[in-house]
Amino acid sequence: MSHEFQHRTVLVTGSSSGIGRATALLLARRGAVVIATGRADAALELLEDEAAGADGKILRFPGDLKDPGFRERLAQAAADTGKGRLDALVNAAGIIGTGSIETTSLDAFDDMMDINLRAVFDLTQRCVDLLRAAKGSIVNVSSVTGTRAFPGVLSYCVSKAAIDQMTRCIALDLAADGVRCNAVNPGVVRTNLHRNGGMSEEDYAAFVGHSAETHPLGRVGEPEEVAELIAFLAGDQSGWITGECIAIDGGRAQTCAR
Repeated sequence: MSHEFQHRTVLVTGSSSGIGRATALLLARRGAVVIATGRADAALELLEDEAAGADGKILRFPGDLKDPGFRERLAQAAADTGKGRLDALVNAAGIIGTGSIETTSLDAFDDMMDINLRAVFDLTQRCVDLLRAAKGSIVNVSSVTGTRAFPGVLSYCVSKAAIDQMTRCIALDLAADGVRCNAVNPGVVRTNLHRNGGMSEEDYAAFVGHSAETHPLGRVGEPEEVAELIAFLAGDQSGWITGECIAIDGGRAQTCAR
């Protein structure tokens, strides 16, 4: 196991499940002190237990990213933990919801943007000075829906397309300070995202089965696969990469929607 993140401080949102959880665990095992945040404290406690014995460690910081006060406290926790430095920020928290231009309510649209975009902007902005002090790295978790349109998930697609563009803008804004910003764009990954968005277990099983057909490599992804790419982008080996939105989608972005 690599020890690349030894003595480094990393903040990972969405750490209670899915890609965020897999990333927090991987970075802790590679030596990082990971500030792991999510709404489910019980899930964060399980993550902390699983990371026991790792070269790094998990520091639980439960809360709701929709709350500006919590985002402020989270950035302060990063400052305190890293003694004024933050080596990497991984914005992995997000929600999904269904709806077209006709069926998406303005409240639902605003809620999607609040979590998937506005919270990312605000937290990143609060961490800029910490990242600058460490010449750190930002990794945003976007989606194949950021680069391709899909029916029935309008607000989600819009939020992820905005994340991609924000990633490129941040990369240019902070390049002179040695801070890099990239995004990963997964296809369908086996997480709780869709079920948390209201999909039943039966519908989710059918969705995963169908996704195996729509992804050219013939299967959906696993959170650990995306976590490996995030770790690469957060670490020194990708030191000359910034402003990139990298597909990790089994070839899904190369196909026509169906």
